[in-house]
Amino acid sequence: MISKSIQSSKEAIYHDLQQCRRGTFKLFADIDHDTFCSQAHPDFSPVGWHLGHIAYTEDLWLLQRCAGLPPLFSKYHKLFAADILPKTQRVFLPAFSEVEFYLDAVRKKVLDYLEVAPIEQQERLWRFMIQHESQHCETVAFVLQMQRKEEGRRKKEEGRGKEEEGRGKEEGGRLITDRQLPITHYQFPITDSPAITIPGGEFYMGSDAAEALDNERSRHLCYLEAYAIDRYPVTCGQYRDFMTSGGYQNRDWWSAEGWEWQKVHLVDRPLYWSENPAFSNHPVCGVSWYEAEAYCNFAGKRLPSEAEWEKAASWDATNQTKLTYPWGETRPNASLCNHGNHLANTSPVDAFPKGASAAGCCDMLGNVWEWTASTFDAYPKFESYPYKGYSELYFDGEHRVLKGGSWATFPQAMRSTFRNWYYPGVRQIIAGFRCAK
Repeated sequence: MISKSIQSSKEAIYHDLQQCRRGTFKLFADIDHDTFCSQAHPDFSPVGWHLGHIAYTEDLWLLQRCAGLPPLFSKYHKLFAADILPKTQRVFLPAFSEVEFYLDAVRKKVLDYLEVAPIEQQERLWRFMIQHESQHCETVAFVLQMQRKEEGRRKKEEGRGKEEEGRGKEEGGRLITDRQLPITHYQFPITDSPAITIPGGEFYMGSDAAEALDNERSRHLCYLEAYAIDRYPVTCGQYRDFMTSGGYQNRDWWSAEGWEWQKVHLVDRPLYWSENPAFSNHPVCGVSWYEAEAYCNFAGKRLPSEAEWEKAASWDATNQTKLTYPWGETRPNASLCNHGNHLANTSPVDAFPKGASAAGCCDMLGNVWEWTASTFDAYPKFESYPYKGYSELYFDGEHRVLKGGSWATFPQAMRSTFRNWYYPGVRQIIAGFRCAK
């Protein structure tokens, strides 16, 4: 007889598998074949490849390695494996209907296996697989955003809709902007972002929960001196001051590495920038770590360390308790934060007061990922799982940590301990930042 706790775990996993899959297919609703197969950026695979890779990975880990079943649709394995074809060769994809059939066939066997799986030994792997799908779907969301941006740029070059493109428009819930548009100075009502003082002392960093990925482990005590961190992420209105003050042209605000990056890329605004005043109190989005660092120098502040960010997001100093989410233990929902493609765009930084942390910081989960000052590295007692390459290969001193999730992050991959990482020059992801001092 299956114990109540095991049955409860299986039911929770079943629910998350199905909820996540519904979100996956929602992203692909009404998608055309060209969009499904095209590569929007050299660093990212076509969105259709991600869909097939999700099926391939479930088959490999859950059906082949755990259930001992033969591989399904072996003709797809070279195409959808992560380590065989270069991204440029991942554009030769089957039709969406065929890939959808592949996902459904694998999922049916996965759910059959879940009924008999020894979940007490495998729960961590099942949780990993759910988050694997979640993370690939977030990549799909911002790749689609890049494709829509490129489509808007192409239409402008072809002479269609010049006036509307000149203002920057919103299409399908995502911003279509053009970096070459003139910057006009607006007097925006900039959201006040008072600094919140976080007292010095110890707190628990990381997590040992079943859903915690290898880089979140192990849970450990961390001591920090007192510091201040802004209540909100930096808004578009605030960032405009940096732009109109010549921030992109003034070497004084940039580190040596950042200035070299800027001289190569010659950017003058965030990738996902809009001239629409309605976005004044939305978080700035589509900035590299170097841009975030330069703004902080301009403002007389700095980026928070990962530990500072996590303490402000998760530590209840009054009760000396670590919280899974800034607001407590309730799973993310539409009243607490902007996530899961519910809005498919950013929202004002003060739109979710119920989601504030015990320290009083807002918007720490969802809306935009937030760059931190920290490099991605292992915690004490780190052990690779489920394979060495998931995290360990990126402990190279070159990747910077981002925290908090975005408007495209699924709830299964959202918590204060979750760690994202990218090179500091990447700006295609849904990333902003907040300041500390």
